[in-house]
Amino acid sequence: MNDKKMRQSRWIPMISLIIIIVITYASATITEFNFIEGLATIPQALSWIVANLFITQESLEKLPTILVKLNETIFMSIAATTLAAVVSLFLGLMGSKTTKVNNVFSVIARFIASFSRNIPVVAWSLILLISFGQNSITGFLALFVGTLGFLTRAFIESIDEASVSSVEALRATGANYFHIVNKAVIPQSLPQMLSWILFMIETNIRSATLVGILTGTGIGYVFDLYYKTLNYNAVALVTFTIVIAVIVIDLISNRIRKVIL
Repeated sequence: MNDKKMRQSRWIPMISLIIIIVITYASATITEFNFIEGLATIPQALSWIVANLFITQESLEKLPTILVKLNETIFMSIAATTLAAVVSLFLGLMGSKTTKVNNVFSVIARFIASFSRNIPVVAWSLILLISFGQNSITGFLALFVGTLGFLTRAFIESIDEASVSSVEALRATGANYFHIVNKAVIPQSLPQMLSWILFMIETNIRSATLVGILTGTGIGYVFDLYYKTLNYNAVALVTFTIVIAVIVIDLISNRIRKVIL
């Protein structure tokens, strides 16, 4: 019996690989994608990047404007993440098995998390764009809704991982709901929650560039403006500032994680 199970387990990876190859080939055939031709265009694409995307003295004169828009993008991402974290904390407490008030609130909280999380931020941008138009409110709300779903799900899991024994001990002493949350749940879950918030700030700064192209705000708007006017030197400078900003924020958040975790 064991030998039969071992032979079956050996065939599973091979069958899975064959299925992946078949799906990949079928997808390439349907979309008329030629992998060889795609590889052949890489040298030409790289030569175009080298020839066009470089920073000049003229493009550096636009740096103050670019930095203003970059700061707008960063602060909008932080504000959207922070507000979403506050709302997600409430939904997380309602949705967690450890701290839920009743099953109705738990189902509602989990539904909100699943609904907003499974729709991409870009899709939210397009949906909200119809109602609010091209402005910073649209970009803020798109990041907020997308972050809300992700953080609510992450907070629910973080709270569920908290020690049940400390919660039961406080309940046994007659502690009320808010006292249990404040003394037993939050202290245990807070480091992990802060880590998720930092992760979403990094993610939202990257997403805000694409959202800005759609909503006409922040660094995405500047990128789109220079790209459409074929000012590739300015596009290179915008791209460079975005990369530097993301790297710096990533280093800062990693440092904070090492302190809190």
